[in-house]
Amino acid sequence: MSKIRTDPEDFSRPIRRVLVGLLIILLLGLFLLWRIDSPRVERFRAALVDRVVPSFDWAFVPVTKAADMIDQFQSYAGLYEQNQELRRELQQMKAWKEAALQLEQQNARLLDLNQVRLDPKLTHVTGQVLTDSGSPFRQSVLINVGSRDGIRDGWATMDGIGLVGRISGVGERTSRVILLTDTNSRIPVTVQPSGQKSLLSGDNSTLPPLEFLEDPDEVRPGDRVVTSGDGAMFPPGLLIGQVVLGTDRRLRVALSADYQRLEFLRVLRSHQLDPITDAGALVAPPILPAGPDTTEALDTGAIPASGTQPEADPNADAGSETEGGDG
Repeated sequence: MSKIRTDPEDFSRPIRRVLVGLLIILLLGLFLLWRIDSPRVERFRAALVDRVVPSFDWAFVPVTKAADMIDQFQSYAGLYEQNQELRRELQQMKAWKEAALQLEQQNARLLDLNQVRLDPKLTHVTGQVLTDSGSPFRQSVLINVGSRDGIRDGWATMDGIGLVGRISGVGERTSRVILLTDTNSRIPVTVQPSGQKSLLSGDNSTLPPLEFLEDPDEVRPGDRVVTSGDGAMFPPGLLIGQVVLGTDRRLRVALSADYQRLEFLRVLRSHQLDPITDAGALVAPPILPAGPDTTEALDTGAIPASGTQPEADPNADAGSETEGGDG
């Protein structure tokens, strides 16, 4: 005889239904109990709460811990955002600090420049930079001062801080300034503090090179470059710029003048130089080769065939001239 197999679901299903029904009845009872407005029921509710709720503290521990974790996570997220904001502000403060240090160094350089005293005999004429109309020079500008203002060729021009160039061409109302960056510009300079003499040669770049240095090993980037005054071309001590090392490993000069904004230029009146009027003072006449002395023969009017002509008596000549004059 075969056994009848029973499914476990056949026993658990009725039990679940009974439990669900009891739970529903309990909830409805609690609902009705809490909805009844009566002093006795109110006292019963209070007693029930006092009896049951404290014993359920263990059941609220996970909920409490989860709420605390959520609060802490929100606090951590706020702290993280605040930390990131402080990091950004710190980066900005570092940038401002670097800018402040650069301004401090620049201010110190300008204060040092203001203490420089040039020759008191040097005066200046200020001119406004005009639009360049073209010239043989690739790096030049026009200013609105000329011969009527006493401007002369070769005078130095500055923008207030550093040397810009020299006058090369003077008109009645305008003058042309050839800049230090032009290929036609050659200026004798001195590198401080080593005192090395050099020649600043323009090459149409913003960093003209130093040529013919006496000892390049004595020159370091950051050294100051000023005019030397050699050849009476420029007054000595005019600031030009600082030595830098170019990309081609050559020593170049970072010009102190702001070539991007040349609005006004100062033309320095140099000392009056003695003009050269006698070309023989520079170029001596050629020396002729030595030859026979024919001065005496030309004076007597005849060349003796042989022997030596006796010297005439000057007193006799004077007496004969006197007698001839009386007769």
